[in-house]
Amino acid sequence: MTFNTHLTEYAGLPVFGYRSREGMAAAGRGGADPLAMLAAAGDPGAYAWRLSDEEGDEPRDGGDFVLRYYERFCADVEPASVAALVVGNVEETIDVADPGPVRDALLACAPRWTGLRSLFYADLTYEEAEVSWIEHGDLSGLLDAFPGLERLGIRGTGDTSLAVEEHRSLRSLTLEGGGLPPGLVKQVLASRYPALEHLELWLGVEGYGGTTGPDDLAPLLEGRVHTGVRSLGLRNAEDTDAWVRTVAGSAVLERLEVLDLSMGTLTDAGAEVLLGTPAFRGLRRLDLHRHFMTAETERRLAEAFTAAGVETDVSGRESSGSGRPYPAVTE
Repeated sequence: MTFNTHLTEYAGLPVFGYRSREGMAAAGRGGADPLAMLAAAGDPGAYAWRLSDEEGDEPRDGGDFVLRYYERFCADVEPASVAALVVGNVEETIDVADPGPVRDALLACAPRWTGLRSLFYADLTYEEAEVSWIEHGDLSGLLDAFPGLERLGIRGTGDTSLAVEEHRSLRSLTLEGGGLPPGLVKQVLASRYPALEHLELWLGVEGYGGTTGPDDLAPLLEGRVHTGVRSLGLRNAEDTDAWVRTVAGSAVLERLEVLDLSMGTLTDAGAEVLLGTPAFRGLRRLDLHRHFMTAETERRLAEAFTAAGVETDVSGRESSGSGRPYPAVTE
């Protein structure tokens, strides 16, 4: 699996791509509908606004064109009423060579987005950059700049830093990538997030930096940090069966309501641990979609957990043939 399309929904809101008057004029008929843009601008909080300009339609003359594009957005759409942003490319300015222009423009405009509650950073498709190539550098300033932020999603975890001392409003944190480095995990677990309820980690593969293991997550699994987390995602793992065994013996399982082990490599071996551990049946939801269980084990697991009142997703059964199971997102 790769990221084939951009987000169409975020934080429960439809994504609407912003274009300035100049950008729409340059794009011609293939650009945004001016009337739709005007209507959306009249109700800013009803949309997750996508800031991107992959085709280079926005003016490029003079100065920092990324910042000027963001400033045009602030002039056209009441900044304080914007509740959600989806940040994408501005003509290849989020890349492995120089991730700074988009990040810095976002930080420069942050004081005007006082109502921002949800932010997705780097909504890039594989045509723009494979997820394993995305290296953001230091993104800790994003949380410092938005004290009221409740939801943060970041695509790309290679050479990415998120060292934050404390953020009192963040309720949901998602880190998407083809390989999750232990250093980034250490930063997340060392930060104080007293409101955090949902933590979603895409573990990935060792070949793309995904060397995070149970020892790295021990402070969370043992219930020593982020004690408010009720929804935990250990997604896209190279060895989901091993993570099932780890969670089965962890203190955090007793308080979880949602466990997401999807997009990984779950086989019948891991499924038997799920079936044999009563604490898993105390969940409200168990997401296992895109797995490598046999049809019979998939049926047994779905029946057992449904009977226990657990909403269970076992869709997307894969076959590894004679090879080793592989997670959904790697390169």
